[in-house]
Parts: sequence; structure tokens; C-alpha cells
Amino acid sequence: METVLASGYHGPPELTLSRAFTEWTLDPPMLALVLLLGGCYLAAEHKVRRTGDWPAARRVWFCGLGLGFLVIATMSWVGVYQAVLFYARAVQTVLLVLAVPLFLVLGRPITLAAEAFPGAGRRIGAAIRSRPARVLTFPAITTFALVAVPFIMYFTSWYEAYFHSSAVRELTYLALMVPGLVFFWTLLRVDPVPKAYSYAVSMWITGAEVIGDAVLGISVIATQTLIAGAYYHALGRPWGPDPATDQVIGGGVLWILGDLVGLPFLGAQLIQLMREDDSQAAAIDAELDAEQARLQAAAAPHDPGQPDGAAERQEAQEPARSTPWWEDDPRFTRRFKPQ
Repeated sequence: METVLASGYHGPPELTLSRAFTEWTLDPPMLALVLLLGGCYLAAEHKVRRTGDWPAARRVWFCGLGLGFLVIATMSWVGVYQAVLFYARAVQTVLLVLAVPLFLVLGRPITLAAEAFPGAGRRIGAAIRSRPARVLTFPAITTFALVAVPFIMYFTSWYEAYFHSSAVRELTYLALMVPGLVFFWTLLRVDPVPKAYSYAVSMWITGAEVIGDAVLGISVIATQTLIAGAYYHALGRPWGPDPATDQVIGGGVLWILGDLVGLPFLGAQLIQLMREDDSQAAAIDAELDAEQARLQAAAAPHDPGQPDGAAERQEAQEPARSTPWWEDDPRFTRRFKPQ
């Protein structure tokens, strides 16, 4: 719904709590993208589930939260008011840069595609293992892109061009999401990646990303000039905060909301780290069990049916039986030696 006032303002009515739930708009390109991605994911999942298993939680991550946040960012009150409120545009930026990519990646779309279509999966795997992919997904590059793209958008003419061209608007949505997709894909490692960096590296990179969010938000708050000031003054919005206050609120949104959205990323990293530790512990336990079984077999009583000297030759070929370290440590053997 658009309001036309005598002052010349053309736009949605004043944002209230109730309108935050009832005001929606249609963005045909984004709706088509949501339907395409969701349809492809569900079709691939259906094919995989006919012969195997695919956890429903991954569908929730991808379709429910990933695509759901894309709809909210472009067609809910955020999409309705992003052209008239600076802080609404800031909410949209955070959702597109961080929330949407994070949950899409947690849905493991690359693994799903590889399992559903093995031929295409081999080609995807070859592309992922290529040298250009390893270079482009180097953590310093992906982190820089994640921070630099919104920074450039806010402090160049790109920000205002977004309001005057629907093509620029749709391309901006994609430009904001792509760095986030690559960033979360390479650091979470839930799908095959060009190079598996340790989770310690991921934690450092996450810290750099948090600092980047803070720098962007503080820069917006501290700037002495209005971003797209001519556009907002010409808009003549008669309600809500004045343009300067609106910009300060928007800077706070970029800073604080950006850090809050990063919390699920940290949680996902910790979960992956614990799973990796459990997997390594299980592998070590299996190796120790196998070694123990081999030593017990070597220590079995001599079979009388063996030819003379066979047991001695077998014992010579077997390594010495290993014992716990504390049994041979003189500090303990002297202390607990039987009297």
C-alpha cells in the first residue's frame, strides 16, 4: 500500500508494529529464485531419499530458514520500507550478507547435488579441487570480500543507484549474498571444499568478520554527511526518524545485528568441531582395539600341533608386548613395589 500526501511523499504508510507483520510486497525475480532453488533442492532430496537417507533438518536449514530469510529480506516489511528507511535497508543488508548464506550452506546443497546426480557431482568435485578454486576461497580473500562489498555499496554511488533501477536492485541482492555463501561454505566445511582449514583458523576469521561488521557500522554512524542525502531529502518522508537519526540507527543495526547474526555461525562451528573430535577419537579407539587384539593373539598359548621351533620363530617375529607407561616408570614402580 502506498500513501500519497500533499507534501509530495509517495511511499508506504508509517511503519508500526502491526504493519511490520502485514506489509508485504512482491519481488518477481526473487520469488522466481526462491521457487527455483527450493524446487531443485526438494527434487534432489526426493531422489536421494528413494535409495538412502537425507536428514530433514537439512531441508529446514535450506528451505525453511535460508530461503525464508531471503523472502523476509526482499518481500516482507523489510522489502517494503527499504526504499524509505535507512535502517530497513540496513536490516536487509545484514540478512542478505549473513543470515541467508549461512542457512543455505547448512543445508549442504553441494553434497545433495553430488548424491542425487553422481555424474554432475564428479564434475563439481573436480571444479572444487581446482587451483583457481583454492586461490579464490583462501580465507583472507573470502573475508575481505564479505566485508568490502557492503562497505563499497554504502560509501559509493552504488547505494543510491539501487533506488533508481530495478536491475541494479536485483543484482545488488546477488552481490551481497555471493560473498557470504563462499565465506560460510569454506569455513563450515559441511560440504566438500577446495581446502579444509582448521577450525582454529575459522575462529580467527570469524573474529575478523566481527571486527569488519563493527567497522562498517561505526563508519556509517560517524560519517558527517548523509549517505544518499539528496535522495532521502527529495523523498520527503513525513513520519519516522529524520534522515540523520535514521542513518545512525542504521549504522547500529549493521554493527549489532551483524554480530548477533554471527552467533549461529559460531554455534555451527563449535558443533562441527565437536563432531570432528568425536570422529577422530573413534578412529583412535578403533586402532587401539585392533592393536590390543593383535597383542592378545600373539600372547595365546602354544599349539602342541605346531612343528618344533615354530612357536619360537613366531615369537621372534612378533614385537615386544607393549605395557602401560606407568608400569615401567621407576617413580611408580619403587613407590608401589610389593613389600
